[in-house]
Amino acid sequence: MREIRYREALNEAIAEEMERDERVFLIGEEVGHYQGAYKVSAGLLERFGDRRVIDTPIAEAGFAGVGIGAAMTGLRPVVEFMTWNFSLVAFDQIVNNAAKARLMSGGAISVPIVFRAPNGAAKQVAAQHSHAVEALYAHIPGLYVVAPSTPRDAKGLLKTAIRSDDPIIFLEGELLYNLKGEVPDADADELIPLGEARVGREGADCTLVAWGPSYHRALSASAKLSEQGIECEVIDLRSLRPLDSATVIESVRKTNRCVIVHDTWPYGGPGAELVDRIQRDAFDYLDAPIGRVTGHDVPMPYASELEAQVLPTDERIVKAVRRAAYQE
Repeated sequence: MREIRYREALNEAIAEEMERDERVFLIGEEVGHYQGAYKVSAGLLERFGDRRVIDTPIAEAGFAGVGIGAAMTGLRPVVEFMTWNFSLVAFDQIVNNAAKARLMSGGAISVPIVFRAPNGAAKQVAAQHSHAVEALYAHIPGLYVVAPSTPRDAKGLLKTAIRSDDPIIFLEGELLYNLKGEVPDADADELIPLGEARVGREGADCTLVAWGPSYHRALSASAKLSEQGIECEVIDLRSLRPLDSATVIESVRKTNRCVIVHDTWPYGGPGAELVDRIQRDAFDYLDAPIGRVTGHDVPMPYASELEAQVLPTDERIVKAVRRAAYQE
């Protein structure tokens, strides 16, 4: 094991898969000569050449379509958007072509493609650059939606995604690129299955469910709650489609309480799907209503003070858990 940054873990995953399989290539805005907007593709152009690391114009619908077509012919593209906000320009390609090709071809056509980009808020990039898009893409049958929160998961899940025969939406927390964490040595070739959640902290009093950047807020809030005598079990979903409800249900049956934390808007968000599954499969175990701490239902403001209040905070999470424990 060694400690590297989240962005370096992603870089290693792409490089190792390109080395392993000559069908894998990287395409997107500034992935080559600029080495990626967030330097995820640093060194890949020099290592693999411009036939496998391809710079594109600012034309998301165009290069997403090129990637989908390449995947249909047997290649394995990794398509990088500068941010998931810009993927909305390519929404038609992703939803009507990548997601539906296998079904509409009767299984004759696979689309082994990974769409990846930073997701959610950064630091003062305002409303048009701060979308957390997981609810949009998790709604679509045919797409897998992955949201790693640690360097180890980022590498292991991306390697699995690149080897998948289905289209993958890979959401990289924009605030996580500098996060350091332990990652296995390269020769370990660790693959992390899609659809398996991880228990990041054990506890007996309340289940906290989160993913991406919100997972770290949930951990921080759980440490503060521990000082108040409330021990939370913190679950990192890691992927939203497929969704590992079994791990969540098992935890709720133990703790009898649950609070869901995510950055995206509350209306129709992934938290609502989780609430439905929990109340159907663990209703008799619940001692309190299921809580949700989400991004506020507004476009993201530019001002840093307001931005901080729109996203889930430790204080909001603590309050929600205390309410579930009938201490508020």
